[in-house]
Amino acid sequence: MSEVQEFSQQVRALIDDLKSVCANYGLGNDGNEYKIITQVFLYKFLHDKFVYEVKQVDEKLRQASDWESKLASYSKNEFELLTLELSEGTAVIKSEQLITSLFARQNEGNFADIFDKTLVDIAQENNDIFSVITGGGEKVALFENLSKYVSDNRDEFCKAIVNKLVGFSFENIFNEGFDFFASIFEYLIKDYNSDSGGKYAEYFTPHSVSKIMAKCLVSDTEKKNISNVSCYDPSSGSGTLLMSLAHQIGEDKCTIHSQDISQKSSNLLRLNLILNKLVHSIHNVIQGNTLIIPAHKDRSGKLATFDYVVANPPFKLDFSDFRDELDKKENVDRFFAGIPKVPANKKETMAIYLVFLQHIIFSLKPGGKAAVVVPTGFISAQSGIEKKIRQKLVDERMLRGVVSMPSNIFATTGTNVTILFIDKTNKEDVVLIDGSSLGEKLKEGKKQKTLLSKNDEAQIIDTFNNKEAVDDFSVVVSYEDIKAKNYLLSAGQYFEIKIEYSDITQEEFDKKIGSYINQLNEKFETEDVLKSQITKALKSLKYE
Repeated sequence: MSEVQEFSQQVRALIDDLKSVCANYGLGNDGNEYKIITQVFLYKFLHDKFVYEVKQVDEKLRQASDWESKLASYSKNEFELLTLELSEGTAVIKSEQLITSLFARQNEGNFADIFDKTLVDIAQENNDIFSVITGGGEKVALFENLSKYVSDNRDEFCKAIVNKLVGFSFENIFNEGFDFFASIFEYLIKDYNSDSGGKYAEYFTPHSVSKIMAKCLVSDTEKKNISNVSCYDPSSGSGTLLMSLAHQIGEDKCTIHSQDISQKSSNLLRLNLILNKLVHSIHNVIQGNTLIIPAHKDRSGKLATFDYVVANPPFKLDFSDFRDELDKKENVDRFFAGIPKVPANKKETMAIYLVFLQHIIFSLKPGGKAAVVVPTGFISAQSGIEKKIRQKLVDERMLRGVVSMPSNIFATTGTNVTILFIDKTNKEDVVLIDGSSLGEKLKEGKKQKTLLSKNDEAQIIDTFNNKEAVDDFSVVVSYEDIKAKNYLLSAGQYFEIKIEYSDITQEEFDKKIGSYINQLNEKFETEDVLKSQITKALKSLKYE
């Protein structure tokens, strides 16, 4: 086992230990458990990052046998000078806020208050860097009073948390990359990333899907020439798609922008950004309703546009309470194809993804590109808003292609999905891929799930980026071809129907035809005999 694998197991063990503490104090599967787990984990991560950074820039601390005491001896001015040398995105943590300091104070009275105050003070002192903004402009700080979620024995609960943290360190893994932290993040939130009764279900996009979206949106060849670009997700959830895209482009070459109505999602996304060296983008994380009040605007006050957009929006949802707010004159250009009407029954089936998709198209720069997960039914609907959107993409030549995924690629929904790739620079042919036969079918609990192998992923990515036509898998078509097919985007509609034949002589042909005629005559004779027998039987019954 490699050192990275071993450390990954240790991190998972720490997360399990924290969950065990929560369970022991009555918080197992509680709605607030995720707040405690994610905030404590983040405190530990930022704490160790600070320790790592100060030792890098201060040799006296690095060489000290008791660096904590050495740091505590610094004057206020010395400490401030030290913090100015820290890298961007490092939280400033005072000597008395170190985990070892908390550990040393465990026997003091009201330890829960000491613990809570430590976290809240760290959050306030680093507010400018780490706060998420609400649509109304309010700052959502890093940490809150966590012991309030415990009914009894608050002091003992906080002591148990600190005891789990004190013997562990992240110091040796800050140079690890995206793949390591993506797996840690997924493990950390695996029990909390489901619909918690909020407005939008917080689906976790599988890594295979996010990888395909990122690498088809920005090929390995293209990314070499990219710098200082903007990336956006209007329904970001915990940020899986944005993290994959940023990693593909280069975290130092892009700025992340996002919006999501869920406070939980925004907090998880902030954690994801911190883990993946994207702290510089935290101030662009907005908590709010993208459709009613899109928060990202340019200097003139108009809606901002972006170089890249990725999204896995909710497919169906009752948004009847604000549907009419969207259907206004000022939104005509943004929602060019219209807004779904409120059905008399089953309001929860309103196709909200169609509104998000139109918002995404409107949010692209002139040379912008987007990858959006849509239900597969979108690509073949014969009329309605779906067809109007497809028609715009084709008529205005801004479609790169589609990739239809296997069924059950999302364990959380049985809906078949397709990835729609929009590219305002693509004026040539369009590639359509049918990946429905790929993947391995597995059972996950009571649900069916399809897992793509690395070869499956590579097949889709390479075929898409190279615009290859592969029998029964992909086809490359012109915009005119798509118009002739009533704007249908299903690859199967364009596959060539092949009729197998072989050359034979006239004699062989006559022999085959003769054989067929003889077989038919025999069947006709048999039919005549059966008819005669049936007629006799019916007459016999009649006389009886």
